[in-house]
Amino acid sequence: MTKIVVTGGAGFIGSALVRALLNASDAAGDVAADRRAPEIDVIDNLLSGHESNLDEVRGRVKLHRLDIRDASAIAPVIRGADVVYHLAAIPSVPRSIHDPVPSHEINIDGTFHVFRAAAEGGVRRVVYAASSSAYGDSDVLPKMETMPPSPKSPYAAQKLMGEYYAAVFHSCFGLETVSLRFFNVYGPRQDPASAYSGVLSLFMKHLLAGTAPTIYGDGEQSRDFTYVDDVAELCVKAAHAPGVAGKMYNAGNGGRYTLNIIWDLLQRMEGVRIAPLFGPPREGDVRHSMADTRAARAELGHAPRFSIEEGLGRTLAWYRAALVVT
Repeated sequence: MTKIVVTGGAGFIGSALVRALLNASDAAGDVAADRRAPEIDVIDNLLSGHESNLDEVRGRVKLHRLDIRDASAIAPVIRGADVVYHLAAIPSVPRSIHDPVPSHEINIDGTFHVFRAAAEGGVRRVVYAASSSAYGDSDVLPKMETMPPSPKSPYAAQKLMGEYYAAVFHSCFGLETVSLRFFNVYGPRQDPASAYSGVLSLFMKHLLAGTAPTIYGDGEQSRDFTYVDDVAELCVKAAHAPGVAGKMYNAGNGGRYTLNIIWDLLQRMEGVRIAPLFGPPREGDVRHSMADTRAARAELGHAPRFSIEEGLGRTLAWYRAALVVT
């Protein structure tokens, strides 16, 4: 039986990846009825993830409530896996500035523990969730993998160090690694309750409540918003693509939208007009971000399926059904 481990698998992106893995297994089973479904082990300390994110698939995965800072605890779970998808992190630029120690411990120390456990445990490949924040705030668009990194927050520096560890564990220890720089992932199950939530989850919360969101800055900052299912599918492709070990790729959609445009689009979808509030720009934020996806398309088979309109529509429908209104 193939064993797969997803760190951070009870989180927003991690739980989408777990579903993508199960869907891929089901599709393979339709072709080969005798193929055994993979064992999927989720490692999550539930600091930002939620067990409820796995409710409908809970019987098909093993959830280990562990912290990646505890090397001795996670090593037995990782040992013998074919693929480890390492998504566990504290994914917040503001939090890394205001409370940097936990971010460092999880995003750097924890990541080292995952790579070490994978190398010592005979894992074939680790797919690492890197971040587009590593590019920093250059005016050059789109962001290409060949551009020099210029992180401007502890979080960005931490995720960049994870990329370096991925490359070093490949070159020094023979562990296959692939790093994917995520670009502003959004979709169902993104938690709007935290002070550090993604902007689109907060937009959804305010839209359904009929209240005004606060946009930090003038709203003209732009992002390559990428639907979570597209990112999950790319992670699966990165686990199996040949000849890519030790490399890093952009995991974006190749689009670019300002926050003002996104809020206007959501208002049109809902048939309301709510003027947003504006606050000071947030520390560590970049002004513009957009992925060059040519390398990921050519070498990983990346093929984003969801337009911004479809992705927002699906996300809004999920939030409405989940009654995420406070």
